[in-house]
Amino acid sequence: MENMEVIMQLIMYGGDAKSHAMEAIQLAKKGDFDEAKNALDQANVSLIEAHHAQTSLLTKEAQGETTQLSLLMVHGQDHLMTSITFCDLAKEIVELYESRS
Repeated sequence: MENMEVIMQLIMYGGDAKSHAMEAIQLAKKGDFDEAKNALDQANVSLIEAHHAQTSLLTKEAQGETTQLSLLMVHGQDHLMTSITFCDLAKEIVELYESRS
């Protein structure tokens, strides 16, 4: 499957983003807000990479190249969307911890 590499990038970068976001929350709990913000920045970089992979699939489809839907692709898209939501929530949690310190 030609799109397998792109699908794996969605999963990999989405997972990286979520891990960095979780790290940010843990750092904020300890009061290390500079490092928490660095972890959020790293999460954002991973999300950008995942979006690049997703955009390549969307561009192909917009150009008329059909994409075969697979369970792995659905999983990759789900993984990315969950990671985006988790990162958004992590930003709010870090800000909340920081405002309470």
